[in-house]
Amino acid sequence: MAYAVIRTGGKQYKVSEGDTLEVEKLAVEAGSKTQFDDVLLVASDAGVKIGTPVVKGASVAAEVVDQVKADKVVAFKYRKRKGYHRTVGHRQKLTKVKITGIKA
Repeated sequence: MAYAVIRTGGKQYKVSEGDTLEVEKLAVEAGSKTQFDDVLLVASDAGVKIGTPVVKGASVAAEVVDQVKADKVVAFKYRKRKGYHRTVGHRQKLTKVKITGIKA
């Protein structure tokens, strides 16, 4: 079972072929292909390659499934006895991708 650790949107994800995951929004339309070049680790039957900081020549191919929004997060600010309260909502934009291949 081959897998890789990729970095995108300031976060790291452990992925293997066939996985579907939500990453921070990418400027790519749904249905098109994309590639992640920030591969930090590649593990396969041949062994494990660890990058310093990235593995040279490694990439992960993915297909963009959809552009979605996450659930709403509500931030409520409040000061007791001061009559101050503010409610702010936020919905993060995400991209659903399906991993199609790992190239070491």
